[in-house]
Amino acid sequence: MTERRLRPLRPDELDPDQRAVYDALADPPGRVALGRGGSLQGPFDAMLRAPRSGAALQSVGAALRYRGVLSERVRELATLQVAAHHRSQFEWYAHAPMAAAAGLPAVLVEAVRSGGPVEPDDPAERAAAAVVAQLLATGDVDDDAWAGAVGSLGEAGAVELTTLVGYYSLLAMQMRVLRVPLPDGAPAVEFPA
Repeated sequence: MTERRLRPLRPDELDPDQRAVYDALADPPGRVALGRGGSLQGPFDAMLRAPRSGAALQSVGAALRYRGVLSERVRELATLQVAAHHRSQFEWYAHAPMAAAAGLPAVLVEAVRSGGPVEPDDPAERAAAAVVAQLLATGDVDDDAWAGAVGSLGEAGAVELTTLVGYYSLLAMQMRVLRVPLPDGAPAVEFPA
């Protein structure tokens, strides 16, 4: 990856609109990892550059992570599928530990990373994985996969799943364009070509 395109902003450099987004992301403490000088890591520093859209993005992300209807396992499995599809090292770095903490089997996480078959034992996870795979591969979902998702996750869960794929795809794209690096000392993540 080439050099990052935006210098990280420190809290003392923020205008009031940027500070409001910063505070929403950094509260409670530990919610978003901080870099040197208190700058936000990952996609979050970029949200400060355009605070109106950044505030909206952080609200979507918070709704998905903290107030959504999807189970933690389904949410993290889907997020890892997005990260692997877009080869987003930072998303993988941030979410692989969350997937493990949620109880996703290491063999399943490795299958997602390596491009192997993603076949969870749980029917809801399997239905979600099928929708995410189709959505990432084609930009659409066939009727059978959609019906399986609605049957396993409910309509709200199926719709939220498509929102999640869009949200994390957007973050992956922004991080790629802005050349957002992994935190210092974080191991690189290898995705198949």
